[in-house]
Amino acid sequence: QAEEELKEACARQALQLQEMGRRERLLRADMGRAKEQLKSFKTRVMQVCSPAAVGAAGKAITEQQVIEKVKNISEESQQSHERERRLQEELSSKLSKEKEVSESVEVFKKSLCELQ
Repeated sequence: QAEEELKEACARQALQLQEMGRRERLLRADMGRAKEQLKSFKTRVMQVCSPAAVGAAGKAITEQQVIEKVKNISEESQQSHERERRLQEELSSKLSKEKEVSESVEVFKKSLCELQ
């Protein structure tokens, strides 16, 4: 009986090892695809950025320059969003004040009409 249990345990472990091997192959394939996608994306970014950044000497930009350019664009975008948020708050505040003034004018008009 012990021998039979040992055989079953070995069979389960063999199945587990096969499953782990299958998962490893799938992960390696996924990683390979991700690397290819990243390489393709990097190539496209370099192609897009390079023509605009070619200097007078005709030298193509480096990867680090592209990274810096992307960082700058990201920071500018973040600053733009922050400015937009502040302007939206300012506009909201001014609209609120305008509404208050408008309501006050209406009350004033009504009071004037009542006085006449």
